[in-house]
Amino acid sequence: MLNPTGSAIYSEAMSTPNDAPQPQQPGSQPPAGNVPAGYEPPPGYEPPQGYPAQPRYQQPGSFPFQMPADGPRNVGDALPKGGLTGMFSVRGLPVELKVSYWVWLIGGMLGVLGTFFGLLATLAVFTVSPVLAGVILVLVLIALALAVAQIVLSMKMKEGKQWARLALTIVAGLSLLLAFLGSGVGEGIGNNWLGFLINAAATVLMWLPNSQAWFTAVKGRR
Repeated sequence: MLNPTGSAIYSEAMSTPNDAPQPQQPGSQPPAGNVPAGYEPPPGYEPPQGYPAQPRYQQPGSFPFQMPADGPRNVGDALPKGGLTGMFSVRGLPVELKVSYWVWLIGGMLGVLGTFFGLLATLAVFTVSPVLAGVILVLVLIALALAVAQIVLSMKMKEGKQWARLALTIVAGLSLLLAFLGSGVGEGIGNNWLGFLINAAATVLMWLPNSQAWFTAVKGRR
């Protein structure tokens, strides 16, 4: 319509393209800071260069497994600090690791003691079957090496060494293998099923969330 001066007027204000809401185009993504909860980008979307990608959140109560990076560089690093004097000190450890440590330590000591009885059994079997005695002797020597390693590794685990924790887990797997081999050698000779069950329980305690948090805290203090 025209006003008295002859100029055109509109009954409604003209809208500009910037004022009108635009539909979301396929492959677009809300700007950073306004991403709604649970938003997932469309398939095939790739953020432009310099655009911050959405962070991936870790599920509560889980932790990613990583190979230990604190392995020993020499023989001295593999030996317990302070020698045998600190064997009975468990200060600062969470309850789970205290129980696990004592299980590994006492189990290793009993394993060393048990190998002497194994040697006596080997001598007794040698008079009957030298071949069987040789097999038993090999198993006894392997068990002795594992028992000594178990004592040393348990003390290194107590120091917060993650490589020692992983090595003790492998020892638990080897004790399962020895239990299978020992059960086929003779009745009660070399049979270590009880030892395996004890080692398995100690292994589980080392990997519980509270133990994992302690190892991570010790790693952060280094």
